[in-house]
Amino acid sequence: MVMPEITFNEETLRYISLFESITKTRVRDCLETEEKLVFVVNPGQANKAVGKGGENVIRMKNATGKNIQVIEYSDEPEEFIRNVFYNYNVQSVKIENRGNIIHATVTVDPKVKGRAIGKNGKNLKIARDIVNRHHNIQSISVA
Repeated sequence: MVMPEITFNEETLRYISLFESITKTRVRDCLETEEKLVFVVNPGQANKAVGKGGENVIRMKNATGKNIQVIEYSDEPEEFIRNVFYNYNVQSVKIENRGNIIHATVTVDPKVKGRAIGKNGKNLKIARDIVNRHHNIQSISVA
């Protein structure tokens, strides 16, 4: 199956350029929401992108006024999903076919399950969008 082509508007391109100049890493993808910018970086570059003590993320947040999330890319759907939910202490990822869709169930630390889902499912929707842009997975639930 062919993945949808990712296109960026001018503002998103500016965010990517700024992020790359601050972090000295390559951005594979950037998803912009009202209060958050999600950057997907090449494998092995997440720590460099975040910076010592989160300094790069802090500089980006100060420059954009938005929260910053950095996700390390992986060709492996399960690994990529683990990276998307990295902050929530992932315990397992199960991917299965449900009729004509592919569904992933992510089990996280129960103490942070609410944060993983977010208010009105906001974080879960962002996670689903970013995973779907890179892997053929249409639906995600948090357990």
